[in-house]
Amino acid sequence: MRRVGWVRTILVLAVVGPSACGDGGGTGSWSLDPRVVQAGAGVPFCEEVTARVSEFMSGFEGQAPPSEQHGGVVVVGLPGELPGGMNAHVAAPNQSLQVQIFLNLMTLVRYDSDLIATSYLAESWGVSDDGRELTFYLRDDVYWHDGELTDAYDVAYTFERATDPETAFPNDVWWTFVETGPGAVEVIDSFTVRFHMTPHADFIDPWTMMAIMPQHLLEDVPAAELRAHPYGSVCPVGNGPFIFAEHRQDASWTFQANPAFPEGLGGRPYVDRLVVRNITEQTTLLTELLTGNIDVYVAPTPDQAEAIRDSDRLELVHFPNRQYVFVGWNSRRPQLADKRVRMAITKATNRDEIVAALLGGYGVVSNGTIPSRHWAYDASLGADQTAFDPEAARLLLDQAGWIDRDGDGVRENAGGLPLSFTIKYPPGNQLWQNVAEIMQAQLSTIGIEATPTAVEGGTLIQQVLFSRPREFDGWIYGWTIDLRLDDTALFHSAWTERPNGWSGTQRPDIDRYLERLPLTLDEYVAKPMWGEYQELLVDEQPFTFLFQPERLVGVNLRIQDVVMDIRGEWVNVQDWWIPSSERRRGRR
Repeated sequence: MRRVGWVRTILVLAVVGPSACGDGGGTGSWSLDPRVVQAGAGVPFCEEVTARVSEFMSGFEGQAPPSEQHGGVVVVGLPGELPGGMNAHVAAPNQSLQVQIFLNLMTLVRYDSDLIATSYLAESWGVSDDGRELTFYLRDDVYWHDGELTDAYDVAYTFERATDPETAFPNDVWWTFVETGPGAVEVIDSFTVRFHMTPHADFIDPWTMMAIMPQHLLEDVPAAELRAHPYGSVCPVGNGPFIFAEHRQDASWTFQANPAFPEGLGGRPYVDRLVVRNITEQTTLLTELLTGNIDVYVAPTPDQAEAIRDSDRLELVHFPNRQYVFVGWNSRRPQLADKRVRMAITKATNRDEIVAALLGGYGVVSNGTIPSRHWAYDASLGADQTAFDPEAARLLLDQAGWIDRDGDGVRENAGGLPLSFTIKYPPGNQLWQNVAEIMQAQLSTIGIEATPTAVEGGTLIQQVLFSRPREFDGWIYGWTIDLRLDDTALFHSAWTERPNGWSGTQRPDIDRYLERLPLTLDEYVAKPMWGEYQELLVDEQPFTFLFQPERLVGVNLRIQDVVMDIRGEWVNVQDWWIPSSERRRGRR
């Protein structure tokens, strides 16, 4: 067994008004925020666990802040709620995942700025010479916020729940090549855990995203009940640098610095509290940033970038994104079952115009799932086949049997079904709304009736991922890829009834590539295979791929040492700090 502190990933590439809160100077004693005690009132599970948190944290009351840099409150604005909350077992968009793994919970390993996997909850790990055993050696000084040590049993529990079909864990594709089932995980001792696997590319990547969950709190909860359990959004108990304090539905999340966070991992965060405000309207978010009511605005629209750049109190941070934005089609719908129809939709959508008009230079047109900075990316793939060409789109629809038979401007099939569908998107995302409205206008010129429809974020996730039959025609979404690229969950025939198989794609030739690519360890061999696979995806058109945007964030200059990059917005939130002269006095 080779024991190592890090491994190099094979991949070279590198989602109510403001809370009342003091913004103290950081020179007084540290004290327990009463909201920790109040969280979960009236919910028996929550009353019990928050009492434990209160008891453990009371041991730190009266301690002086470690330095003059400690103190103050940072308020971050997000365009909407955090579906799934802090429950890593359930479906959650990337923004929820980021808050989980950087604020409240911990992963076994994490990436540094060079995308090299480094230690975190796992102090080190080892891979057997044949690549079939992966052993993690955990730190022995990480406590859950209720005072219990985090150990190998928590890791085993998390994996077993994530691979239990009853859990409906949305990213179960992570474990395709890892042995699952009873006895698959070996707990060697309290701080050593071993997994068995088939050698595959980027095997460490899922462990940078899978937040470890507390066995002692959740092991008695049936897997099928985890999604609805109050742990996630009422009283999460984490082990990360920030303690959950309060959640106001559709309004805010409040976290407090964890004084018990190990010194070897940076110790207590600098800021006393971090408030995440959920504001649906992005125009309101911009106003709140410009007026100083929030300090960080995650994902402003490109047309808001100039106002942020022009402010002498703000910085516009932009960095490469792992996201591509698309319209995902439900091929189970009769209007969308024929790939010629889906190709016609793409060819009738002027994506260059959308990028020019809506992204302001912060993005490029996308034709597939490989991001532009990935070693397997080829800009030429799909460019000709999917180029804007309304006449070719009309011909495809004619060939597919969709003709305007009654002269009303909307095509019908031979049975009289109109070529009409909805395009859903979450409310408040002005960029995606604009895309849907542009598509509505452009598709109407070739006889397609597309209706933009705003649906609350959590409801939309339920309709697309979990409802059977799935309750959507098309939806606009931003898919943030793992640093290990694997489209199995999206497009493999065997995965169509799992949460992320919303397209319903059924193609054996695509399946074969999805099965071979993760097992191809040599990039030289894998690159042409990725190209061949992407060509099949272009032919199938399960999505109308729109663009790859850069990530934009507006940051108040009073917040110091902010680092944001392709890993996300929160990667060093523990190190953010506010000079004492810049800390607000009184209450927000």
